[in-house]
Amino acid sequence: MLVREAMTSPVVTVPPSATVRQAIRVLYEHDITAAPVVDGTGAVIGIVSEMDLMRGEFQADPRAFVLPVAGPHEPPPRLVRDVMITDVRTAQPTSDVAELAQMMLRTAIKSVPVLDDGVLVGMISRRDLMAVLSRGDARIRDDVLASLAELLPKGHSWTAEVHDGVVRLNGPTDPGARHIAETLALTVPGVTRVLLQETN
Repeated sequence: MLVREAMTSPVVTVPPSATVRQAIRVLYEHDITAAPVVDGTGAVIGIVSEMDLMRGEFQADPRAFVLPVAGPHEPPPRLVRDVMITDVRTAQPTSDVAELAQMMLRTAIKSVPVLDDGVLVGMISRRDLMAVLSRGDARIRDDVLASLAELLPKGHSWTAEVHDGVVRLNGPTDPGARHIAETLALTVPGVTRVLLQETN
């Protein structure tokens, strides 16, 4: 499956000149955990997450402590440009979701902007990947069979069983057709693995 089939679009963005509180409201109101930071030309210059925005925003409540609590020596950052991450990992619409998921797990990155020739076209997050994996087996089966019927000359002769995203395909023994069927099935959102079986 490709990133463009799982990403969220259009993208909610924030400018670097926004205040931290404005950015917090944007993330909260759109129920997202991070947003790309774009300049006046629309170019991605950073990314800001919930954790970036929350840093320094809360002061200790003296009622929770026996001794007086010293206040912060410096005020918290006020603008998005002060807290955003500038070393941004990005993906392309044609990137492989499996490869991207591995990168996100390896680096603990939760959200990745999607750029097409430098233009921001989407955002993909762990939540988007979870949404793909949450698709029901019956829907996955229907989508796999519809794809095979549409794109293979004998697509209607294939049968499929799906359990927890694993597709078991039964169909013609022709190696070329089997390879194409496996490839098509792997493009269906929610498919995690394809097992080919021969029709008796």
